[in-house]
Amino acid sequence: MSNDVRQFTVSPDDDGIRLDRWFKRHMEDVSFNIVSRWARTGQLRVDGARATPADRLAAGQVLRLPSPEAPKPASTPRPKRARPELSAEQTELAESMVIHKDAAAIVLNKPPGLATQGGTKTFEHVDGLLDALQYDAEGRPKLVHRLDKDTSGALLVARSAKAAAFFSKSFSGRTAKKIYWALVVGVPDIADGFIDLPIGKQPGTGGEKMQVDEKEGQPARTRYRMIERAGNTGAWVELQPFTGRTHQLRVHMAAIGHPIVGDGKYGGPEAFLTGGVSRKMHLHSRRLRIDHPDGGKIDITAELPSHFAESMKTMGFDLALGETTAFEDRPPLTRDELKSQARAHAKSVRKERRGERRGRAESNSDRAEASRSSKPIGKPRAPAGRGAEGPRGGIGPRTGGPAGRSGAGPRSGGPGGRSGSSGPRTGGPAGRGGGRSR
Repeated sequence: MSNDVRQFTVSPDDDGIRLDRWFKRHMEDVSFNIVSRWARTGQLRVDGARATPADRLAAGQVLRLPSPEAPKPASTPRPKRARPELSAEQTELAESMVIHKDAAAIVLNKPPGLATQGGTKTFEHVDGLLDALQYDAEGRPKLVHRLDKDTSGALLVARSAKAAAFFSKSFSGRTAKKIYWALVVGVPDIADGFIDLPIGKQPGTGGEKMQVDEKEGQPARTRYRMIERAGNTGAWVELQPFTGRTHQLRVHMAAIGHPIVGDGKYGGPEAFLTGGVSRKMHLHSRRLRIDHPDGGKIDITAELPSHFAESMKTMGFDLALGETTAFEDRPPLTRDELKSQARAHAKSVRKERRGERRGRAESNSDRAEASRSSKPIGKPRAPAGRGAEGPRGGIGPRTGGPAGRSGAGPRSGGPGGRSGSSGPRTGGPAGRGGGRSR
């Protein structure tokens, strides 16, 4: 293999796309396996650093590739599959779905029963109709998110690669806000609630069906609000997903015992109501709000499909009640966040209690100090002329001359004066007094 390398500068139109998508867009002859091998061996670099196929590119970055590999002798170029030309009916269908169009985006009101993308035995889908919506743009519009086949409502497509990268970041970063309307079986006990249940693939379904999986599921969070109820039969609810798991809203509502009307996949036979209510799925992407690449926001509302509107009338719901739709910009706290908050609160309470105990201890200390300072300093003297209580006047200080003696009383006499053992000496040189005389 040659040591020659090639370098390419990422254009503004490719800002934000994955590295493997860049190859698919600009070098279709380089397969994903080749890109992966280049990445593993360090031959694929972005701004000098090793890169992986999943890395996202930024405008102005320099992409370094190894020299092209010599084609295998037996290989033949794979013919590029041409897109089938759309019929007049398909073009009309595509154009009838448009509810918003600007330089960067088109918003469609997708009807129920039309898949977003093709797949096994799926030939009619939104992606196949996008050629009809190119208008004056250089390329066909690009999908940036999806709706389930039987879910109706607002679906955004980007009109350029740059816009697609911008909108994709908004959806993956959860800055795009979506409100869904649904009719559910029964009436939730909590009118305004939050569902925090992880979701994973159900084994044995080939990934076609999801389930609540507390051990291995991915985090999934949904806020719901009941707008109106029809007795105990059903309710009209507003749903706002804070994550984007496959079939999230359907799985969550079935998990709390209120499957979406018409969703037999997750609700079983109980998901179908009688009395003229349609058997189609009643889940509709009502409103979409997302930042626009040129500033401002796209905030669009999609009208209900006919079967949903008819069921609303049949169940006696008032559409005007749904006009109070409001986005929750901050999701409710998770269980871990609530536990952390509770621990912080308990810590602050303990700290306050320690402060109260310390304050009481200091107050008691101050009172004790004040009590000690109010008492006389030293011990009281015995009265003059009399010894103190106890033997030999044992509590008075000496105040006499050198020769004056008493047992413990004050000495106040002359050189030869003596007093008894209890009384103070107060006389002249020969004088005696006190409690006892000699």
